[in-house]
Amino acid sequence: MRWFLVSLLFPIAAVADPTMECLDAGSQVEIGTCVSDMETRVNAAIKSSYSLAIGAAQELDDVTGRAVAVPALEASQTTWAAYRDAQCEAVGASFGGGSGTGIAITACRVDLGRARVDELLRYAN
Repeated sequence: MRWFLVSLLFPIAAVADPTMECLDAGSQVEIGTCVSDMETRVNAAIKSSYSLAIGAAQELDDVTGRAVAVPALEASQTTWAAYRDAQCEAVGASFGGGSGTGIAITACRVDLGRARVDELLRYAN
């Protein structure tokens, strides 16, 4: 049920490359704006799905009388964010400072963010 609610609020179809979703843009600047808008939506979906996952973790901790699920999820989220940032910077570095660097970094963040939403929603259910 939770997944259904989030999917209605944040429709994020898994697509191989976010830049391909922006091909109708007329220029590199427009593609950058399109991918940036996607990142904003994905970040909102991450925030919502993380909230659902924290709720599920808290319920588990309450039922078991152990405070382990919430701290584990919090550590996981912090570590995932650090991984995402480092990985996407590495992707950007592979562009050698070219004009597509920013778009590549943002597209990477969208890809990894979409995957994180899926992970968090599986945890929440």
